[in-house]
Amino acid sequence: MSFSTNVKNELIANEPEKLCCKKSLLYGMTLFSKEFSFERISFQSENEGTAKLFKSLMAELCNVKCCVKTSPSGKSFTVDIDNTSACSKIMAYFGHSQSETSLKINFSNFSCNSCNNLFLAGVFLACGSVSSPEKDYHLEFSVAYLNLSKSLLTLIRELELEPKATKRKGYNIIYFKDSEAIEDCLYIMGASSSMFDMMNIKIVKEIRNTANRKANCETANIEKTVKAASPQLAAIMKIKKKKGLASLSPTLREMAEKRLENPDLSLSELAELFNPPLSRSGANHRLKRIVEIAEEL
Repeated sequence: MSFSTNVKNELIANEPEKLCCKKSLLYGMTLFSKEFSFERISFQSENEGTAKLFKSLMAELCNVKCCVKTSPSGKSFTVDIDNTSACSKIMAYFGHSQSETSLKINFSNFSCNSCNNLFLAGVFLACGSVSSPEKDYHLEFSVAYLNLSKSLLTLIRELELEPKATKRKGYNIIYFKDSEAIEDCLYIMGASSSMFDMMNIKIVKEIRNTANRKANCETANIEKTVKAASPQLAAIMKIKKKKGLASLSPTLREMAEKRLENPDLSLSELAELFNPPLSRSGANHRLKRIVEIAEEL
């Protein structure tokens, strides 16, 4: 089950008790459905529970009986209302008239502070989707009509959210890419459990990314140390083979032996092995002298 489906299932389960909020929820689902006109209202969803909620709210609030039709593939569920009398009743219930030249949100349908939130939940059930936070951060509303998308932008901004807008395949897309904005949107719509799930997934991702960055950094440091130590080791082996380490001064011989025993240590770590400890520059100076001696051979 996808994360988007989980969100919709949570919104379905949170059906409001107040009549005005139920109306706002149904209004969001209806206005942003596949078709919304005086001739035909058609609601379509890949979530059967969403289609059943639309059907039950239509019967309860508008006294319009309808049925849920399942596509042959079983992956799509449609509620069609093509009776003009029923469509006119629904349009009038939501305060829309035939004199309107384009679809916009009728804000007079919202009576309490929660109505806007429930309306947005209805819009999401009709035309929204959200990616799994394990893969990407993306929540969007896909709207067919330009003016309707503009009025949705206005409503969302009134809820103190700042979405972005674009067009894709003839549809107007209102979307969020910021994880915190998506969390806020989920909370406003009433999907608080999904919001906390997303936050937990994000925390795990951040911990994993931090661990990977640390591991990559450590690997890079090891590679850097090995790269720096390689000419030193080669020089020591050359002296050992040609003249023997006993040919070196006591201080250089001790350095050569410790470098051979600890090829993966950084200069600072190598310097700490001496008693008393050397400075980093002191260790570097001795190793440079060893390399110079090898080059003279």
